Amino acid sequence: MTARACQDQDIETFISEKRKLISDSLRELFSEKVDIAEKSLFEAAYYSLFPTGKLLRPLLTFAVAESYGVAAEKIILPACCIEIIHTYSLIHDDLPCMDDDDFRRGKPSLHKAYTEGHAVLTGDFLLTFAFELLAKAPNLTPEQRLSLIEILSTKAGSQGMIGGQNLDIAYTGKKIDWKIVEKIHLGKTAALIQASLAFGGIIAGAKESDMQILEEFGKLIGLGFQIIDDVLDVTGNEKELGKPVGSDQKKHKITAVTILGLEKSKEYGTELAVLANKELKKLSVPCEHLELLSKKLLHRTY
Repeated sequence: MTARACQDQDIETFISEKRKLISDSLRELFSEKVDIAEKSLFEAAYYSLFPTGKLLRPLLTFAVAESYGVAAEKIILPACCIEIIHTYSLIHDDLPCMDDDDFRRGKPSLHKAYTEGHAVLTGDFLLTFAFELLAKAPNLTPEQRLSLIEILSTKAGSQGMIGGQNLDIAYTGKKIDWKIVEKIHLGKTAALIQASLAFGGIIAGAKESDMQILEEFGKLIGLGFQIIDDVLDVTGNEKELGKPVGSDQKKHKITAVTILGLEKSKEYGTELAVLANKELKKLSVPCEHLELLSKKLLHRTY
């Protein structure tokens, strides 16, 4: 077997094993016996969480923390919280008042399967539940819990994900330049990816210089990831994507493709992948799984 084949097998094994661990842990969290007032929230949350998506963000948390030799039992709950936050954002993004998408992961969006009001409340529940879990996360110091809560609230808030979504709504249908589109992408997509990487570093007790490298690396792969999403909205396969293609154009959204063109968007995505790999090489520990995972993310077809 060639070195490349060994690497491919290794990263596929890593992804498969961690996805199972994360999925099993999420199922356990949302299969608890709860009071009747909470039951419909847990059921709706379960509907949105499963079947799971790529689990990209918690996989990044694992890839970072395990590079420093951290055991899975310290990583799993914070990693699940990242996916819970991501799922809440998708529920709200799909609402008619936001991106107005009727399908997610190959099935009706939550507001179609339930009601708009229930979708709003389920998203709110997931957001607050993630912070509740982090505040009580086992095997971590109080300082680590506080750092996790701080980074997630920042990256998911007005300076990150929510801020990006707010800009997206404000500029939909308007003529804007690439700097605004980039700012939207850095908020909506890159910020939570940066949080995922920072989670791994915090759990591992990484030094400040490594945390700064992870921040920049997350910015590069987050932006690249969203640019690929913009490209796939034009060139992708609806069945593979689990949602309609061409939705950005129909909604008059300005994306990398509408500003840079299809080919230049692809080229820029490739350039960002190269820059991200160079940044990763600066870390004080080897991060093979993180490097291989980021390559898969930035060269995907769905």
